[in-house]
Amino acid sequence: MKIHELKPAKGSRKARNRVGRGSSSGNGKTSGRGQKGQKARSGGKVRLGFEGGQTPLFRRIPKRGFTNINTKEYALVNLEQLNIFEDGTEITPVILVESGLVKSEKSGIKVLGNGELTKKLTVKASKFSKSAEAAIVAKGGSVEVI
Repeated sequence: MKIHELKPAKGSRKARNRVGRGSSSGNGKTSGRGQKGQKARSGGKVRLGFEGGQTPLFRRIPKRGFTNINTKEYALVNLEQLNIFEDGTEITPVILVESGLVKSEKSGIKVLGNGELTKKLTVKASKFSKSAEAAIVAKGGSVEVI
């Protein structure tokens, strides 16, 4: 086989449909749009969510509350998860992401007091719960808000 003998697979290539090119083309006159009506006109479409004049779903459903666009979402870490680190390690957000405890930093990292801490650690995070802070300090470690 030579390069000039190559042909596309049967049925893989199809000529585009040229509408409005005479009656014998099968798509002449009305060009496949049928007779009159909104869909026969240029620009004749209905907007997204239009239900033919019926009150649309997004207007029928009750609205409640609001979404605060300034809200901050923190990545959460529990005390028991910090036991994987060696004694005396300085834990920063970068180390938490590298170790896989946190997928991404988000708006910061918050340490929660769930579980028991068995190591003396220096923890640097955006926020700490009171119980987490107390547990870290009780083990001889230190807490730093960044």
